[in-house]
Amino acid sequence: MMDKDFIKLTVPCRPDYVGVVRLTTSSIGSKIDFNIEEIEDIKVAIAEACINAMGKSESLNIEYELCKDKLIMFVENVTEKIDSSRKDAKEKELGILIIRSLMDEVEFTDEGIKMIKKTEDGIDG
Repeated sequence: MMDKDFIKLTVPCRPDYVGVVRLTTSSIGSKIDFNIEEIEDIKVAIAEACINAMGKSESLNIEYELCKDKLIMFVENVTEKIDSSRKDAKEKELGILIIRSLMDEVEFTDEGIKMIKKTEDGIDG
Protein backbone atom coordinates (compact mmCIF):
# COMPACT_ATOMS: atom_id res chain seq x y z
CA MET A 1 0.00 0.00 0.00
CA MET A 2 1.21 3.50 -0.79
CA ASP A 3 1.31 6.10 1.97
CA LYS A 4 -2.37 6.77 1.30
CA ASP A 5 -4.99 5.10 -0.86
CA PHE A 6 -8.37 6.65 -1.63
CA ILE A 7 -11.60 4.80 -2.37
CA LYS A 8 -14.96 6.35 -3.24
CA LEU A 9 -18.15 4.34 -3.00
CA THR A 10 -21.56 5.44 -4.23
CA VAL A 11 -24.64 3.27 -3.71
CA PRO A 12 -28.36 4.00 -3.88
CA CYS A 13 -29.61 5.67 -0.69
CA ARG A 14 -31.79 2.76 0.41
CA PRO A 15 -31.53 0.58 3.53
CA ASP A 16 -30.91 -2.59 1.51
CA TYR A 17 -27.56 -1.15 0.33
CA VAL A 18 -26.17 -0.58 3.83
CA GLY A 19 -25.02 -4.22 3.79
CA VAL A 20 -22.94 -3.50 0.67
CA VAL A 21 -21.31 -0.58 2.46
CA ARG A 22 -20.63 -2.74 5.55
CA LEU A 23 -19.01 -5.48 3.46
CA THR A 24 -16.87 -2.99 1.55
CA THR A 25 -15.81 -1.35 4.81
CA SER A 26 -14.94 -4.74 6.29
CA SER A 27 -12.64 -5.51 3.36
CA ILE A 28 -10.99 -2.10 3.63
CA GLY A 29 -10.49 -2.54 7.39
CA SER A 30 -8.80 -5.91 6.92
CA LYS A 31 -6.46 -4.36 4.32
CA ILE A 32 -5.19 -1.96 6.99
CA ASP A 33 -4.77 -4.89 9.41
CA PHE A 34 -7.43 -3.96 11.94
CA ASN A 35 -8.38 -6.91 14.13
CA ILE A 36 -11.83 -8.50 13.89
CA GLU A 37 -13.22 -6.50 16.84
CA GLU A 38 -12.02 -3.21 15.37
CA ILE A 39 -13.50 -4.13 11.98
CA GLU A 40 -16.86 -4.86 13.63
CA ASP A 41 -16.75 -1.46 15.37
CA ILE A 42 -15.97 0.26 12.06
CA LYS A 43 -18.81 -1.60 10.31
CA VAL A 44 -21.31 -0.56 13.00
CA ALA A 45 -20.17 3.08 12.81
CA ILE A 46 -20.40 3.25 9.01
CA ALA A 47 -23.84 1.62 9.07
CA GLU A 48 -25.10 4.16 11.63
CA ALA A 49 -23.76 7.00 9.48
CA CYS A 50 -25.52 5.58 6.43
CA ILE A 51 -28.78 5.23 8.33
CA ASN A 52 -28.47 8.86 9.44
CA ALA A 53 -28.08 9.94 5.80
CA MET A 54 -31.17 8.06 4.58
CA GLY A 55 -33.76 10.20 2.81
CA LYS A 56 -31.46 13.17 2.28
CA SER A 57 -30.25 12.26 -1.21
CA GLU A 58 -30.71 9.68 -3.95
CA SER A 59 -27.29 8.16 -3.29
CA LEU A 60 -24.96 7.43 -0.40
CA ASN A 61 -21.49 8.82 -1.05
CA ILE A 62 -18.70 7.43 1.07
CA GLU A 63 -15.00 8.21 0.85
CA TYR A 64 -12.28 6.13 2.45
CA GLU A 65 -8.71 7.28 3.03
CA LEU A 66 -6.48 4.33 3.86
CA CYS A 67 -3.35 5.30 5.75
CA LYS A 68 -0.79 2.98 7.30
CA ASP A 69 -1.87 3.98 10.83
CA LYS A 70 -5.56 4.87 10.43
CA LEU A 71 -8.71 4.70 8.36
CA ILE A 72 -10.53 7.93 7.59
CA MET A 73 -14.13 7.64 6.40
CA PHE A 74 -16.39 10.42 5.19
CA VAL A 75 -20.12 9.99 4.65
CA GLU A 76 -22.10 12.78 2.98
CA ASN A 77 -25.39 14.10 4.33
CA VAL A 78 -24.90 12.95 7.92
CA THR A 79 -25.98 15.54 10.47
CA GLU A 80 -25.41 15.84 14.18
CA LYS A 81 -28.54 17.94 14.72
CA ILE A 82 -31.61 15.73 14.65
CA ASP A 83 -35.09 17.17 14.15
CA SER A 84 -36.85 16.10 17.38
CA SER A 85 -40.22 16.05 15.62
CA ARG A 86 -39.09 13.12 13.44
CA LYS A 87 -40.40 9.76 14.58
CA ASP A 88 -36.87 8.28 14.20
CA ALA A 89 -35.16 11.11 16.13
CA LYS A 90 -34.24 9.00 19.18
CA GLU A 91 -32.84 6.25 16.93
CA LYS A 92 -30.70 8.77 15.01
CA GLU A 93 -29.46 10.38 18.26
CA LEU A 94 -28.48 6.93 19.53
CA GLY A 95 -26.68 6.31 16.23
CA ILE A 96 -24.55 9.43 16.74
CA LEU A 97 -23.66 8.29 20.27
CA ILE A 98 -22.70 4.85 18.95
CA ILE A 99 -20.47 6.39 16.27
CA ARG A 100 -18.74 8.61 18.84
CA SER A 101 -18.15 5.63 21.16
CA LEU A 102 -16.67 3.38 18.46
CA MET A 103 -14.45 5.79 16.54
CA ASP A 104 -11.29 7.53 17.74
CA GLU A 105 -12.24 10.87 16.18
CA VAL A 106 -15.56 12.19 14.84
CA GLU A 107 -16.07 15.53 13.12
CA PHE A 108 -19.24 16.94 11.59
CA THR A 109 -18.99 19.34 8.66
CA ASP A 110 -21.63 21.05 6.54
CA GLU A 111 -21.26 18.19 4.04
CA GLY A 112 -21.35 15.20 6.39
CA ILE A 113 -19.36 13.23 8.95
CA LYS A 114 -15.66 12.41 9.10
CA MET A 115 -14.77 9.38 11.21
CA ILE A 116 -11.26 8.20 12.07
CA LYS A 117 -10.23 4.82 13.46
CA LYS A 118 -6.55 4.46 14.32
CA THR A 119 -4.58 1.25 14.26
CA GLU A 120 -2.62 0.25 17.35
CA ASP A 121 0.45 1.82 15.70
CA GLY A 122 -1.53 5.04 15.20
CA ILE A 123 -2.66 5.11 18.83
CA ASP A 124 0.80 4.43 20.25
CA GLY A 125 2.74 6.56 17.79
